[in-house]
Amino acid sequence: MITAAQLRAGRVLLGIDQRRLAELSGLSVPTIQRMEASETMVRGNVDSLVKLIAAFNEAGIEMIDEGAVSSAQGRGVRLKTDSSSAKTVPGTRSENKAPSGTRART
Repeated sequence: MITAAQLRAGRVLLGIDQRRLAELSGLSVPTIQRMEASETMVRGNVDSLVKLIAAFNEAGIEMIDEGAVSSAQGRGVRLKTDSSSAKTVPGTRSENKAPSGTRART
């Protein structure tokens, strides 16, 4: 399970809006909105949660569970550093970066 805060943080790390996340995950915008409006743990059916986590994983975002090895403990999100496990997803912040590390003009 993931929290609504992890969901929002993952979107922010990718630099995408709810509409783009819906496209990447194959879910509807209202479903993404309901998930982000959850009090703590994201509410949704298992299939929707699996699609959402898979979309984040494909985009290079790792969801950190409670109790996972971490210097600060607790839940969170992080960008994957292994380039083979993270693909560039069209419309995300990583795609819009220029080779020099500066953001490309769009």
